[in-house]
Amino acid sequence: MAIGDWSSRMRGAEPCRPGTEKNKGVAVSPSPARRPSFREVFAVPEFRTLWVSYVLSAVGDRLALVALTLLVYDRSRSPFLAAVTFASGLVPYLVGGMFLSGLADRLPRRSVMVGCDLLRLLLVGAMLIPAVPLAAMIGLLYAVTLLQPPFDAARSASVREALEGERYPLAMAIMGSTTRVVLVAGSAAGGLVVALFSARPALAADAATFAVSALLIRFGVPARKAAASGEDQPSPLGQLTEGIRLVFGDPALRTLVGLGWLAAFYEVPEGIAAPYAGRLGGGAVAVGLLIAASQLGAAISTPLFTKKIGPLTRLTWMGPMAILACAILAVTVLRPNLVASMGIFALSNSFAMYQLAANTAFVERIPNEKRGQAFGLATAGLIVGQGIAFALAGAAAEVVPPSTVVALSGGIGAVIAGGLAIRWRGMSPAVGRHTARHLGREASLTGQTPIHAARSN
Repeated sequence: MAIGDWSSRMRGAEPCRPGTEKNKGVAVSPSPARRPSFREVFAVPEFRTLWVSYVLSAVGDRLALVALTLLVYDRSRSPFLAAVTFASGLVPYLVGGMFLSGLADRLPRRSVMVGCDLLRLLLVGAMLIPAVPLAAMIGLLYAVTLLQPPFDAARSASVREALEGERYPLAMAIMGSTTRVVLVAGSAAGGLVVALFSARPALAADAATFAVSALLIRFGVPARKAAASGEDQPSPLGQLTEGIRLVFGDPALRTLVGLGWLAAFYEVPEGIAAPYAGRLGGGAVAVGLLIAASQLGAAISTPLFTKKIGPLTRLTWMGPMAILACAILAVTVLRPNLVASMGIFALSNSFAMYQLAANTAFVERIPNEKRGQAFGLATAGLIVGQGIAFALAGAAAEVVPPSTVVALSGGIGAVIAGGLAIRWRGMSPAVGRHTARHLGREASLTGQTPIHAARSN
């Protein structure tokens, strides 16, 4: 739900509370005002700071991950150790997402981000010490990843605090597209840096990005009090329990999280890109093209979807788009060539733009003081789901053609998406000429002033 950045109030309405009838509605624009532009989003200094900080850290992380994976393999010649290194985003992110993301609620969010950056600077710096054992380097990398969830949770919640209304979905579209570009460019740059120099310059660059990011956030993000203030704050375990009850105890939030986790199915092509390309007679270039095509589809479609389509329509199209994102992959059962496969993967990920609508709807239902924990749970589930899906797909590709594995993954995902779409359809209001009537009827039942939908759906 790359995953994922979220809030508890609808503009012009009372706070949404999980488990209530009112919470079954959706967040819609309170007036037919002109939609904001991407320029207006970047005009907000706090968002610019958070975005630049994110770009620096994300590029540095990809450089370091690729460099360390290659370094471990070069020293050990062990595919297993290399895989363990590259999988550093799985177990640590799960633990950090569950137990550390709540720090973004209990402590000031700026302090959490700066603190995580400085700790990661020290950890990556330790990797630069000559003759560090491989086991220690892998352990340090896992520790660095462990600090990523609280930083992500604090950053996502801060973006929502900095941007109101329709500027927030635009900001998330920018972040999502940036993530996809960084995944491709960062991996390629990591391999190039290691090939031209060595792994240590890449690690040094990663350490430098954490230092710059900490400075940017410290002086570019305003100080705010902790969102979950008060003396009756629960313990970390109690906060985790409350977060699980909040996210999975409410039918709407449960459905939205499920829609977000569908990425584990339609991103399987990236997880088995190497064997897929190998079956087509391609090498490293073909692997890169397949991954790039997948990322490019969503990187282009998501900003357009956010800018051109109104909020209510985005919510209504969310279910069908989730189905298409998965179902399109079933075409690979015909064993298409490289160019056709690139087109299929790009089209599939183009429909993944529904994730932005799911993210925004999730945000509007989460109280500010619980955002960090909720973000952490949703993101940790997605990361782990992707890891499991990739592992199962890789194992299956040992037995059947990779194209068949992709088709099966897409088919299973489409069936699950269909069930989620049906559930969501019963929760979200209709779009079009009946929308006002629906909202007016809901207002008469709840005794609230109706929320006016945006003029453009």
